[in-house]
Amino acid sequence: MSDPCCEAESPIRVVLAKLGLDGHDRGLKVVARTLRDAGMEVIYLGLRQSTDSIVAACEQEDADVIGLSMHNAGHLTLVPRMVQAVDQAGLDVPVVIGGIVPAHDVPTLIEFGAAAVIGPGASAEEVVSAVEAAVARPTAAR
Repeated sequence: MSDPCCEAESPIRVVLAKLGLDGHDRGLKVVARTLRDAGMEVIYLGLRQSTDSIVAACEQEDADVIGLSMHNAGHLTLVPRMVQAVDQAGLDVPVVIGGIVPAHDVPTLIEFGAAAVIGPGASAEEVVSAVEAAVARPTAAR
């Protein structure tokens, strides 16, 4: 007979960070609490992170997904760098973007490799669903 406690699925491990010089983290703190309350393990790196520090945290923490908050209009530069850094490290970790991103930039970010883009006003359920969907997506689709 198998032990049910050993069959339980481990919680999704999310690394949350502000990439670059953006100093606005209030929304990311709300997202951290939302994901934690949904049963996910949240590793909150905070402000002014580099692609290297985020990749290192993903490796050390065995993260399932990266969540980046963008409010400084750097998304078209920073998101491709982050996706490339994850790929170069050989990690199979989707990158989810949240924050102030103009709607016309969303398709470009998806083309760059973002797994999802969540805009302002998204509900807690939408945020949780986007993270869960990013993790559930097969590797080839990322």
